[in-house]
Amino acid sequence: MARIAVIGAGLGAMAAAARLAVAGHRVTVYERTDTYGGALRRLEREGFAFDTGPGLLPLPAVYRDLFLKTGKEPLEACVELVQVDPSSHHVFADGTDVSLPNASRAGVVSALDAALGPAAAERWGDFLVRARETWDRTRRPLLEEPLWPDWQVLAGREPYPAVPHRKLLRTRTAGTLAEVAAWELRDPRLAALLEGYALEHGLDPRSTPAGAAVLPYMEHAFGTWYVRGGLRELARAVYERCLARGVEFRFGAEVTGVPEKDGRAAGVEFAEGACAGSGRAGRAVAEAEHVIAGVTPGVLDRLVRGTRVRGEGEVPGRPGTASRLTVLLALRGGRPGGTPHRTVVHTRDREAELESLFGSSPGLPAHPTVTVLRPDDPALVPDADHEAVTLTSAVPAGSAGPDLDDHAQNMITAAERAVPGLRGRLLHHGVRTPDDIAEATGAEGGAVPVPALAAAGGRLLHPSNSTGVPGLSTVGGWSHPGGGLPHAGMSGALVAGLIVEGPGFRGSQ
Repeated sequence: MARIAVIGAGLGAMAAAARLAVAGHRVTVYERTDTYGGALRRLEREGFAFDTGPGLLPLPAVYRDLFLKTGKEPLEACVELVQVDPSSHHVFADGTDVSLPNASRAGVVSALDAALGPAAAERWGDFLVRARETWDRTRRPLLEEPLWPDWQVLAGREPYPAVPHRKLLRTRTAGTLAEVAAWELRDPRLAALLEGYALEHGLDPRSTPAGAAVLPYMEHAFGTWYVRGGLRELARAVYERCLARGVEFRFGAEVTGVPEKDGRAAGVEFAEGACAGSGRAGRAVAEAEHVIAGVTPGVLDRLVRGTRVRGEGEVPGRPGTASRLTVLLALRGGRPGGTPHRTVVHTRDREAELESLFGSSPGLPAHPTVTVLRPDDPALVPDADHEAVTLTSAVPAGSAGPDLDDHAQNMITAAERAVPGLRGRLLHHGVRTPDDIAEATGAEGGAVPVPALAAAGGRLLHPSNSTGVPGLSTVGGWSHPGGGLPHAGMSGALVAGLIVEGPGFRGSQ
């Protein structure tokens, strides 16, 4: 039985902790804040409750597997999962709208046929066939296996089977998501639909590789789910599973260093007064045979104090360039029956939005794309005569100041296209900024990590879970396989496998 110190109590870190505890190890989690969950937080005010991080759960199979492997109670015995149907409703710039059913390729094509016409529907259906091939090519190396030592193979290989596009005397194939939209989909509404999947993750579709086609494919193939009571309930369930397996948590314990002994990580060090949560004055070290760091690359570099964490030729940590602004709306009047859970209100000027977010001088777009979440959940409201609504949009990491208040108002204006009479129903609203994300997660500027994607020279890959320091591993959105709730759970499984089975671990079969 080894002593294992885990830095941070995000979903990936807790997933690793629970799995390692079941394997017989003594696991202690050290979290600098006063609670667990990382980005999965909740704000409560005057009888309203809001998720301030992710609001929907893709690929719940990842967490079903976690609960299956760590105890007798399945995930569904610990939280109530609700399939969101329609999966999403879209309002396009020209006023066209469409609702896309959950986990049904045929249903999605049929809905697009009715809303946009048979030609557009056929092109989207053909695109999903190519997206499935992309998924089949990348699923294991990007999600289920430790990052290959020869990761450069993934960096140079474009997995998306693009359709040749002939213009004048040249034949080209799409290399970016925006080129897929322009050359293969050839409809501004389909382009907005596709590019919105990149924007949701803080990615610029003009430079995001075509292999990001896996993002819409995952949603159409595996569905979208909501956790009754809000996604914070998922964090609670994972935390309680850790406790049931004997994991110890120390909150308010900020780790300031990872000391080494005989060339390997030997534990975690704390600032004066922290002392591994004991409350005694002075600097202290909690010894451990393995250390798992669920922190950003910048924080990790500070913890190891100049030691080279990554070897030569290792994937560099990708700095986040985008964050999110979240607006929490408390409304008078109940949620109308048949209201979609999620509506994406697409910008009226996509090029201007992308240039504002990702151009040479990043800023806040005047007309943002806004995701509107309207859960049918009595746990979030004082009574049936009120509604809790959450708005999110991508903003540059580090955005701060009064401009964010103006941007929040622009988001509310956009959301009125999905919620008629919204301002007249508004009781009060709150805003969660990149600074709030930074406080909860430790990410500089409140940056949000992106999921790992192949091609693009490795720019969208993340560092491996193993490091150049024996005994030190990394977990969570800032290491393989990247950001997002499913990816966090996968990273926990990979780290646990590498520690339990050693370097020969090759992932789930």
